[in-house]
Amino acid sequence: MRSRYTAFVRGDTAHLLASWHPSTRPRRLGPDPGTVWTGLEILDRTGGSMFETDGVVEFRAHHAGGVLHERSRFVREDGHWFYVDGVLDPTT
Repeated sequence: MRSRYTAFVRGDTAHLLASWHPSTRPRRLGPDPGTVWTGLEILDRTGGSMFETDGVVEFRAHHAGGVLHERSRFVREDGHWFYVDGVLDPTT
């Protein structure tokens, strides 16, 4: 999760795509270069230990224009964690 946030901050689309599960990965990704990310809060985590193959991370990613609040699903395959999808909190 933290590496993906850092990739968004840096505009590193190669890392974002490589860490996205192939079943849900978009063909192209164009993060908004005008977004200034200012911080990440991890609110909750379920699963995701070294003995598990899936996990959920709830986070708030702060940016100059507001907050992105999401619960993201991840799976581990061949020792690598991949982002699958997420549900945005519409109240933030």
